[in-house]
Amino acid sequence: MPLTLEQMEELRGLIVEAVRDVYDPEIPVNIYDLGLIYGIDLTEAGDVDVQMTLTSPSCPAAESLPPQVEQRIAAVEGVASATIRVVWEPPWNPEMMSEDAKLELNMF
Repeated sequence: MPLTLEQMEELRGLIVEAVRDVYDPEIPVNIYDLGLIYGIDLTEAGDVDVQMTLTSPSCPAAESLPPQVEQRIAAVEGVASATIRVVWEPPWNPEMMSEDAKLELNMF
């Protein structure tokens, strides 16, 4: 049975919370608030497509972060499948961080 718009929004919130449990090992802020998640697309079937980036193409966590994000999202009840795509456009910069992340890192 396809998800309703309301169910999709609820699922999106659960996915965001799951992603907030993932941290870049070099930065004490979760990757969502760092601004590394560029998009979360959902289908009515519960398929999730995430576009994310890394702080740089040479990020030491490049091998570990995308699979970790995929595992966290796939574990959310209601998610049928999770696909993570690492993208480099636009390039990440500190302005993409949430206000909370900037406060945590004393970047004001």
